[in-house]
Amino acid sequence: MLLESAGEGIYGIDLNGRCIFINGAGAQLLGYTPDEVLGRNMHYLIHHSHADCALMPVHDCRIFKAFKQGEGCRVEDEVLWRRDGSSFPAEYASYPIRDGDGVVGAVVTFSDITERKRTEAALHAAHVELERRVETRTRELTEANRRLHEAHENLRRLSAHLNAVRERERAEIARDIHDDLGASLAAMQLELNWLRRHLEADETATRHIDAALGIGNGAIGAVRRILNDLRPGVLDHLGLWAAIEALLQETQTRSSLACSFACPDEIERYRFGRDAEIAIYRIVQETLTNVQRHANAGRVTVGVRAVGRDLVIEIVDDGRGMRLPGMPTSFGLLGMHERARSIGGELTLDSTSGQGTTVRLHLPGVLAHRRMKR
Repeated sequence: MLLESAGEGIYGIDLNGRCIFINGAGAQLLGYTPDEVLGRNMHYLIHHSHADCALMPVHDCRIFKAFKQGEGCRVEDEVLWRRDGSSFPAEYASYPIRDGDGVVGAVVTFSDITERKRTEAALHAAHVELERRVETRTRELTEANRRLHEAHENLRRLSAHLNAVRERERAEIARDIHDDLGASLAAMQLELNWLRRHLEADETATRHIDAALGIGNGAIGAVRRILNDLRPGVLDHLGLWAAIEALLQETQTRSSLACSFACPDEIERYRFGRDAEIAIYRIVQETLTNVQRHANAGRVTVGVRAVGRDLVIEIVDDGRGMRLPGMPTSFGLLGMHERARSIGGELTLDSTSGQGTTVRLHLPGVLAHRRMKR
């Protein structure tokens, strides 16, 4: 009753490999009736060949090896053969039957694992397909990332080129304004002064001439401010730090903003190259413009310090602060970040509502360059 109630096939063999019992489930799996199996050699009946139909000698049969040595075994990688000549992948286990100290045979349990193998094959195929898709997708993403990185680098080079072109155009416009408009205004001032000296007796004429001279002086002042915004001459002639100091003085004169500048003497002796100094100056200039327009600040300080061989420039205001975006979105901030990257630096902003804003430019390794000759 125990044998017949088992779902697996179970049979027993003697020392010669002949079947001494088999349950109905086992006989049915093999395509026989129990009576047709009893007394027959089970190796030659159901276990005679490998899955590829190559013959399996009885001395290679793991069932017989196990019980001949008095040991048990469990196997999952062989096939058993049915009466109709078909085979099926089988899981079987063989354990010796002992009578006292001796082995008199073995009991073998087996089951058809076709569905399991099919499921394993499907899982393996799915895994292989998944790996293929992952590899393909990874390759596509790598290529897309490479193209994106290349496009990003091209945009950076384009941005640096546009900044350089813009600075050259500013310099040319400033030169043209200085040479043409500046010279014309100066000549007009000379002519008006000549007229005033020769028409001193005519009060009406001198009053109008004085008004014209005032307008001319205002125009000359406006031209100087425009020229300084386009291309500060002090930057070319006296260097970066003098240009920043002059910019702060002019900002303080134009607005109610109190400006201060702190730069150690040892740093003032360094020069960083034309493009780098223009980029630093424009970053400071754009920051001061933003402070005047948006910060509602009363004081701004530009501080310069060395951290090892790195240069750190901080612009700190005491304004109302700002809510910092995760990524810069305004063209002014984007331009400042790109200028910093173009010279190998990094720009960061710190701000707390009601406690001002700090713009920090970090330039690694620039103080290792040669100092300016005196």
